[in-house]
Amino acid sequence: MKLFQCTNCKNTVVFENHTCINCGYFLGYSSYFNTIVSLDANVSQWQLTNLENKTYVYCENHKHDVCNWLVETSQKAEFCLACSLNRTIPQLLDKENSEKWKHIELAKHRLVYQLLQFRLPVISKMEDEQNGLCFDFLSKDDLAKASKDIKTGHANGVITLLISEADPVVREQVKKQMAERYRTLLGHFRHEVGHYYWDQLIRDNEQILKNFRSVFGDESVSYVDALQRHYDNGPKSNWQQSFISKYATSHPWEDWAETWSHYLHLTDVLETAYNFGIQTDPKITSPESLKMNASFNPYKETSFNKFMDTGIPLLYALNSMNRSMGEDDPYPFIISEPVKKKLEFIHNLLKGI
Repeated sequence: MKLFQCTNCKNTVVFENHTCINCGYFLGYSSYFNTIVSLDANVSQWQLTNLENKTYVYCENHKHDVCNWLVETSQKAEFCLACSLNRTIPQLLDKENSEKWKHIELAKHRLVYQLLQFRLPVISKMEDEQNGLCFDFLSKDDLAKASKDIKTGHANGVITLLISEADPVVREQVKKQMAERYRTLLGHFRHEVGHYYWDQLIRDNEQILKNFRSVFGDESVSYVDALQRHYDNGPKSNWQQSFISKYATSHPWEDWAETWSHYLHLTDVLETAYNFGIQTDPKITSPESLKMNASFNPYKETSFNKFMDTGIPLLYALNSMNRSMGEDDPYPFIISEPVKKKLEFIHNLLKGI
């Protein structure tokens, strides 16, 4: 994530901040200019000289304390781009629902930020029924009313997330039940949106689809049967030699979505390191493999080797820092050579190589 500053007092602020704690100014994020601006707290509409002198208001969801994005008044829209993707949200009179939704929105806004940095199309399904994207965030009451069993997942541009996933206790229980090493709201979003962009970027392009199959395998094999075999038998004992996770072994679509999410993880970590100017000079006898200098913007870097040669030692350092605080590794995965090939496919696809 990019580093931001209050434009009034130059205090460092973070992506989710609504107010600068140093000077008291309101803060708003412009997705078009990718910047946070300071706002006079005494008014509710702002003409901003640093944003082409246009007039802005907060997204309608600002009143729920879940969004600090700005909307240009000439667009005559209630919601910002990120919030316009919501098709279903939970009943907010329920305080527990409201709190879970807030955590979900924080993760979803980070997802949309990243999609925009990749210059990917982000279109609401309410505007484009066939090619758009939308989110259904469902509570236990929504599930009780449903005529069929509903789970977190993606189908035809609709990403469904059970808001119970925003409860860290529930999420940890499911993580243990599924024998997963990593489970977060942001991870869910990155995985599921990978399915959406497979449809948008690969499915209807004959050459790209051919290249995809040469790396990930034939996705036309029965998805339902493949998942059933996975749940019945589990992955092969040597799965780590070729896949980023156990679930990735189940079917090429899931291998793609898992690998896609990891590419997004790595890109975000690299952008943060780039903005902090992080580099390493390990104090060991043979330090070369752990040396890195995050001196580039990963969204613009075309060299996959540079991307990975910086990213892998950065992840090792990140894991080591967490262990120093008595926490689990934030990135408990092995990136094998076959996985690198899959990541390279995604890198080249997103960079137009």
